[in-house]
Amino acid sequence: MALMQRDFKITEASLKVRDGIIYIQGLNASDADQDRIQSSLSSIEGVKQVEFSKGEKLSSSEEQPEITPRVNVFLPRGLLFKPLLADPRWPQFSASYQRYLRNSRLASVGSATFGESFSIYRFGGPVSSQMEVGIQAGVFSIFDLDAESLDLVNADYFVAVPLSFRKDNFSALARVFHQSSHLGDEFLLRGQTRERINLSYEGFDTILSYALPLGFRIYGGGGYLFDLDPSDLKPWLTQTGLEFRSPHTWRNGSLRPVAAIDIQNREESNWDTDVSARAGVQLENPDFLSRKLQILIEYYNGSSPNGQFYLEDIESIGIGLHFFYN
Repeated sequence: MALMQRDFKITEASLKVRDGIIYIQGLNASDADQDRIQSSLSSIEGVKQVEFSKGEKLSSSEEQPEITPRVNVFLPRGLLFKPLLADPRWPQFSASYQRYLRNSRLASVGSATFGESFSIYRFGGPVSSQMEVGIQAGVFSIFDLDAESLDLVNADYFVAVPLSFRKDNFSALARVFHQSSHLGDEFLLRGQTRERINLSYEGFDTILSYALPLGFRIYGGGGYLFDLDPSDLKPWLTQTGLEFRSPHTWRNGSLRPVAAIDIQNREESNWDTDVSARAGVQLENPDFLSRKLQILIEYYNGSSPNGQFYLEDIESIGIGLHFFYN
């Protein structure tokens, strides 16, 4: 109700929640405003559907309303497909310290990511079954913190056009994407690498996700790369994972435990397993549910996700701050 009062200046409507369905009764709003309210509330985790009904306010004994308006919204709030918390290449704003283990080239590494996912247009039936077209973009960079000038080591540029779908606890994402990799000039001039690799490719992937009880979520999918440079790069990849967002919060709803593991296998590395694991707490404001800050302990073991070094294996531990705006 606080969200409706703040964003839509609505105070006269009754709002009830039953089994993940939000019922709004006695709302005096246009169809366009109802679409925006429906889209906004659908971004809240656990919401399966939003239903409107005119007339008197709901009593606890009334039957569920039958009205389920369609949604067609430009630039809606939130995302139908939630971010993958442990995916090292999910676009977001983050800053991390990573300690590379048993690595002859790097030891103390700073990682900075600048990016986000945005929904452009959402359409479909009731909130429990919708689709949206969006855009993702991000820059993933690492810095050598042991170097005198904190040299930029590698920067990967990523852009994608995703199509997302959500029905109740099931969601899916399919996207076409581009990634290119660039080696830092200072790092190259220091002679830390013998050859610059002009890594660049386009790709397509699909990820299916299902929200389980008690705050758990599983996902899995795969992808294929094309327009490859180097041309002998092997194209197939798979991705699976498990996440936990506690349904219970601490400190008046502002602190939520979270944990996630992301597993990827690539044909290029002979299907060896890349493991990314993160766990910590999520800071959130109950009145601004789309804004989140995660403080996470991080672990990675597998082929380097940093484009110029994709042929190398790394193992690292660290701590990071991760911001989410949707």
